[in-house]
Amino acid sequence: MFIDTKFEKAVYNLNEIPVVQKPLIILCGRSNVGKSSFINSISNRKNLAKISSAPGKTRSINYYNIDNKFYFVDLPGYGYAKASKTERIKWAELISGFLEKVNNISIAIHILDCRHKPTELDIRLNKLLKYKNIPPLFLLNKADKLKQKDYSQAYNTLRTIFPESVIYQNTYFYSSQKGSLKKPVIKFLEKFFDQ
Repeated sequence: MFIDTKFEKAVYNLNEIPVVQKPLIILCGRSNVGKSSFINSISNRKNLAKISSAPGKTRSINYYNIDNKFYFVDLPGYGYAKASKTERIKWAELISGFLEKVNNISIAIHILDCRHKPTELDIRLNKLLKYKNIPPLFLLNKADKLKQKDYSQAYNTLRTIFPESVIYQNTYFYSSQKGSLKKPVIKFLEKFFDQ
């Protein structure tokens, strides 16, 4: 897996959403949570996804073709305080409109910063995913910033808010700096697509 990965399309309007038959895995989370770094890290490509110089800069829905088997669809990050109200409304409409329009989403990778408690916007996203019957994979990112002893506390914090989270089933720690944390996520995806 992740042998042939390529950026395919950036979508700025709902009428530009491509019709694709392959399964979609959507990547969602707050601005600056590390979605682009995750794409580059898991695909072993340094510059596949452009990492914004400032949070909140990615305003498109980006499609990445993975081994011609499925797509990563990177949704714009939410919750960036410096974005104008008009921009925030536009982003929210783009994301909710995308979820309404597309019906071949297999899973949502909900990326969170493991050093911080999930926000109200993370909770809203989770409710939207439940409403759309899209199963989440919780990715506790930036795990290299934690000491080993802090992992259980970070997971317990997540589980108090999202009780459906089960470690090593639908919840994984991740770091683009630590290769050892990449393997379990790849195994999960391989298993998911072998079902």
